[in-house]
Amino acid sequence: MGQNIDIIKRNDVKITGYGDKPIIFAPGFGCDQRMWRYVTPSFEKDYRIITFDYVGAGKTDLRYYDHTRYNQLSGYAQDVLDVLASLQLQEAIFVGHSVSSMIGLIASIQDPKYFECLIMIGPSPCYLNDPPDYAGGFEMRDLEGLIELMEKNYIQWAKHFAPIIMNNADRPILSEELEESFCSTDPMIAGNFARATFFSDNREDLSKATVPSLVLQCADDAIAPIQVGEYIHRRMPGSEIRFMKATGHCPHLSHPEETVALIKDYLSTS
Repeated sequence: MGQNIDIIKRNDVKITGYGDKPIIFAPGFGCDQRMWRYVTPSFEKDYRIITFDYVGAGKTDLRYYDHTRYNQLSGYAQDVLDVLASLQLQEAIFVGHSVSSMIGLIASIQDPKYFECLIMIGPSPCYLNDPPDYAGGFEMRDLEGLIELMEKNYIQWAKHFAPIIMNNADRPILSEELEESFCSTDPMIAGNFARATFFSDNREDLSKATVPSLVLQCADDAIAPIQVGEYIHRRMPGSEIRFMKATGHCPHLSHPEETVALIKDYLSTS
């Protein structure tokens, strides 16, 4: 029981909803569980909703942060497995934003019993271009420059990067929220997560998927371009893909109604 309490506190786990079927929402890089607040109410009636944060984000217990564990995505996948195990859940619906899509995939390969399906919002298995067969969207110099700016001037990085990620220029308040979320994270922790995220390569894991999945591909996404979503769909057994009208990389914030509708449609037909 002590371990259960530790995990719940460690990852600031919150449970809501009136249904029995578990659905767990995992935030992307630099974000916390508050980012799901426009989406989760639509699932309260029929599902048991679990939100949490990776150690180092939000209101998690920083005493448990371990630089070595969290310098690779497997460390974050272990957080997911710890949360599901502590709640004694099985066959949960996993909804992951951005890098959490791959974190969920890693966790599901490691222990499939916890997962019924994966819903991936803006996923990318590799951010680096690898010609001639793969276009991840970034050159190595781009990513190294990104990390360098983070380490040199984290506030400036957040101010520059948030509008690019959000890509909804007519609603600057969205970029401001994302920037604020970035800035609420310790820069050392954020830098470690950024390196784990942007230099990861999970392309070989796609074929190992054992549970069905849905790829939600945004339009005009600077972080996960359309060809990346299509690549995942081609290589991941049991996957479906939906192309969203939503622009940018955070449709759960910018276009929650479309996000909810596509998830519900998938769950009702799969």
